[in-house]
Amino acid sequence: MEKKTAPKINLFHLVMLGLGSLIGSGWLFGSWEAARIAGPGAIISWIIGALIIGTIAYNYVELGTMFPESGGMSKFAQYTHGPLLGFVAAWANWISLITIIPIEAVAAVQYMSSWPWHWANFTHQFLKNGTITNTGLIIVFLFILIFTLLNYWSVALLTHFTSLISIFKIAVPLLTIILLLWASFHPTNYGTTAAQFFPYGTAPVFAATSVSGIIFSFDAFQTVINMGQEIEHPEKNIGRGIAISLGISAFIYIILQSTYITAISPNLLASHGWHGLNFNSPFADLAILLGLNWLSILLYIDASISPFGTGVSFVASTSRALYAMVENNHIPRFVGKMNPHYGTPRRAMLVNALLSMLMVSIFRSWATLATVISTATLIAYLTGPTTVVALRKMAPDFNRPIALKHLKLMAPLAFTLASLATYWGKWPTTIEVILVILLGLPFYLFFEARLGWQTFRQDLKSSAWLFVYLIFLSIISLIGSKPFNGLNWIHYPYDFIIIIIGSLGFYYWAIHSYHYSAYFEKAKTINKQQSAN
Repeated sequence: MEKKTAPKINLFHLVMLGLGSLIGSGWLFGSWEAARIAGPGAIISWIIGALIIGTIAYNYVELGTMFPESGGMSKFAQYTHGPLLGFVAAWANWISLITIIPIEAVAAVQYMSSWPWHWANFTHQFLKNGTITNTGLIIVFLFILIFTLLNYWSVALLTHFTSLISIFKIAVPLLTIILLLWASFHPTNYGTTAAQFFPYGTAPVFAATSVSGIIFSFDAFQTVINMGQEIEHPEKNIGRGIAISLGISAFIYIILQSTYITAISPNLLASHGWHGLNFNSPFADLAILLGLNWLSILLYIDASISPFGTGVSFVASTSRALYAMVENNHIPRFVGKMNPHYGTPRRAMLVNALLSMLMVSIFRSWATLATVISTATLIAYLTGPTTVVALRKMAPDFNRPIALKHLKLMAPLAFTLASLATYWGKWPTTIEVILVILLGLPFYLFFEARLGWQTFRQDLKSSAWLFVYLIFLSIISLIGSKPFNGLNWIHYPYDFIIIIIGSLGFYYWAIHSYHYSAYFEKAKTINKQQSAN
């Protein structure tokens, strides 16, 4: 039987895939959560979040076009700094990805649990005190299974499904914006003074960026990178796909936040304040308060479809991240076997599905699952700016379909912004995520032992900056200012200054810690193949 050639993803489907990942449960919860934390200043939180992720993504465009391969986000760091740094970055990225699958399923089930129709009373037993019940867990498992099966057979099914879902996911938020602005528009909610715009001070504006799901909402640009080998004309479409999908999602999220702020009744604000707005289904609850019952029904439906589309997209991205770790010789090879007929890593998908089910069985709330995603992702993203600059030093003659013009500025800026956003995640999230990342080290050490510790000393030397950096960040998080749950030994905003200065020092250390390894030779081969196509 002739081997089936997997179809390539064109720009339209790539943008739809990116949007399918980017517009998920974040739009359903983020505006309410950010406004509750920062008041009207939450609009700035979304702008800051978009700028942070956009700056980080800028660095990855050069890497993604140089090495268009499946699971690329989990491979780049090892090309310049060896397998230890590559493993830590891949593991942190995989932890964040594998958490997104159940969090989207939980988001869908949480909205289902508040369906207002009499015939749907049985759904109320899916959630109790903000926690998924055993009955709800079965529905969550069902969502995860469907997410997986839609990726299981082919890339073609994935792209057609996500394109259809993405169109719906864009249309509903836009319709929500129009109707809520028409039904209730109170620009005075922004206030006329700085004290009214920042009712709780400026620090919560930064905190909201990390803890209310904003970074989480923009983080999914990496779906485009991880599909690299399956993209049509990757040298052009990777950068375009990221820019277009991030730009559209940023526009939608920022306008949604503004719509939420101005749709709230001034009387309700006077009674409860921004902190006191407790909505289980924020935009649906607002629609009901404004008498837009049919819109609330549409929003309840979308509350299942938006997370559903994101979950499907991330099954694809997560399976390729695990497949990449297998190729890096850090995970048993049988896990990453690529199905020759369908062109998908089916076993990796099944492993991720089972681990997602295990994770949600332990952590049964949207908030608990969300705490680790942004921080783990940001730690993984730290290796992007350092890798792309190190490659400029190591391999100036490599083919670069997109050679970034402002890399000398954007790389250290991305590293610093990622560091700040990690700090904004608040203590003890920082140390909790670091411990989760360190749980993966026994896998690395086991496989290194089997290889005879051939390059371990050099790999440790090249990766030392990250381990010291994580200790530094944990200590500053512990003794930092009160708004970020620190001991307040360092007051706001001086904690920011220390993070910025420290980050620049670690960035300089990192870009000079590269070494030439067998993985660099592999990078050279991939880059030559890319330039030949």
